[in-house]
Amino acid sequence: MTTLSCFELGERMLSVAEAHEALLTLVPRPLASERVALVEAHGRVLAQDVTAGFDVPRHTNSAMDGIALRWPQDAARQGGAWRRVGEALAGHPYTGRLGVGECIAITTGAALPEGADTVIMIEQTSSVGDAVSVHAVERVKPGQHVRQAGEDLARGQVALAAGHRLEAAALGLLASLGIATVAVRRRPRVAVFSTGDEVTAPGDAVGHAGIYDANRFSLIGLLREQGAEVVDLGIVVDDPAALEECLGEAARVADLVVSSGGVSVGQADHTKAAVERLGRLTLWRIALRPGRPLACGVLGERRVPFLGLPGNPVACLVTALRFMVPMVAALEGRAPLVPGLSAVADGTFRSRLGRTDFNRGHYHSDAQGTLRVVNTGAQGSGILSSMVSANCLVEIADDREAAAPGDIVTIHPLFRFP
Repeated sequence: MTTLSCFELGERMLSVAEAHEALLTLVPRPLASERVALVEAHGRVLAQDVTAGFDVPRHTNSAMDGIALRWPQDAARQGGAWRRVGEALAGHPYTGRLGVGECIAITTGAALPEGADTVIMIEQTSSVGDAVSVHAVERVKPGQHVRQAGEDLARGQVALAAGHRLEAAALGLLASLGIATVAVRRRPRVAVFSTGDEVTAPGDAVGHAGIYDANRFSLIGLLREQGAEVVDLGIVVDDPAALEECLGEAARVADLVVSSGGVSVGQADHTKAAVERLGRLTLWRIALRPGRPLACGVLGERRVPFLGLPGNPVACLVTALRFMVPMVAALEGRAPLVPGLSAVADGTFRSRLGRTDFNRGHYHSDAQGTLRVVNTGAQGSGILSSMVSANCLVEIADDREAAAPGDIVTIHPLFRFP
């Protein structure tokens, strides 16, 4: 049963950490699993550990084209000459055992035969008939250019743990284990809508006091980057009946419902009344900039989590990153937050004691390999252009008044398409 601790936090100002912890209580367990073909698994999250059913590589094999042999302790005495007695190709091993002074030709990936422990690359050899000479024997190291069986994965070892999001390399690893289907979490289905009589869809005529709906498109993009399936419910006018109808539909089809706007002072009554006719709602003040007003609750018999984000575009995105994204991760069985990185401030980042500030920043690595970060300009809650220019959020904790040039700050890199 869900612990509704978020409803017991009172009217006091909450810290970012308190709000984050309380919101995760609305996601008591990950979504159910389903089995999908490996070719369809990119971006999905593993529901079970995957273990290696055999050693990877299966056989000790060559990392180079060349010759395979047993390298003697005193190679100089042998004079660097060996007799070639056969060959090993990838998929076509040499079945005999090499004796003293014998070698075989071998290709990359071919299994090493019995009696061999070293590979000499072809560029370091010359041949006359079956007589093979090795040049610069002093440069040869016993065991070189050999991949040992099981050096990547040993049989029975966990190859990928539950909760791992499958990227390109992970798909290749699973394929190397002969795995054709995997158990993954169902994609979270997230319903999204914007509220407000002033909000207009792009492409429609905007009134004198109207604004175009930026938040819904930012949220849809962010959710898709997180692997969610989006249910776009459009724009809902400031009308209790319309809002209740939208929320009721969302509660029937979604695993999480997210709105933007309608949670500031003077607007929250509509949202609160509509949600509480379907479930339960609490309104929070969070010691956070940008993004102070936030609503959370549950909807319908399934107690679907509801998250009401502020209407200012940057405040909406920052709160979505800090609160919505961890909820989606929890639904998928992933770790809710990735730890931040440390960087040197190359400018001033403003803040205030008792409040956590998330500035928009751009970080890079200098010639010494140190991460450095600058802000991307005006930091107002409605200035999306500085968010577009950012590749990270710069967190100034609530125990600091500001960060000066040279100070160490925490940065949270943002996902960006190349």
